[in-house]
Amino acid sequence: METFKAQKTTRWWWIRHAPVPQLADRIYGSTDPDADVSDVQRFTLLAQSLPPQAVWVVSSLRRTHQTAKAIEAAGYALPELIVEPGFIEQNFGALHGVLHVEHETARTDPFRDIWPTPPDVTPPGGESFVDVMSRVAAAVERLSEHHRGRDIVCIGHGGSIRAAVAHALGLSPVQALSLSFKNLTLTRLQQLHSVMDGGPSWQVLGFNEGLMPL
Repeated sequence: METFKAQKTTRWWWIRHAPVPQLADRIYGSTDPDADVSDVQRFTLLAQSLPPQAVWVVSSLRRTHQTAKAIEAAGYALPELIVEPGFIEQNFGALHGVLHVEHETARTDPFRDIWPTPPDVTPPGGESFVDVMSRVAAAVERLSEHHRGRDIVCIGHGGSIRAAVAHALGLSPVQALSLSFKNLTLTRLQQLHSVMDGGPSWQVLGFNEGLMPL
């Protein structure tokens, strides 16, 4: 029965990458700094909490690769990583490197305390959060179809995980930005492939979860 049920769902295990403390006070978005992977206890819990023989996806930014490798070093049998550029963090363009406190002080919009830009605003040389939602949704659907019925572990970013949950729940960009995801926490989504008319096609099984071994 469990095998039959699993074939009717594709299960996403989203993990926000390890922290980037050297840039915690600045906007770093789609730039490519190193992550701090020194929290061995946390990575060990992740290695024990994730499903075996899963598909693994990372973005094209090194902090997601470093996070995956740290989970492998903690005991998980990591397969070859699938690199999905559609899951990179939002490109904030000219805002990259700007101090959060300076940027927030200069703003009057209602999103200033939760995200570097309003969802529909494109910073010079960058992209809007609406753009992020579009590319993440397309990548999720493509990967779900290609790996139908599998567990997919994805090391993502604050923006891409917001977008993935928003896609699953049908949230607007404004609603999506009211979500927040901590580094190295687990958010579990399940796509349903046998849906009755009017029924939901996604479920949220866990959100910003602390970690416990399976």
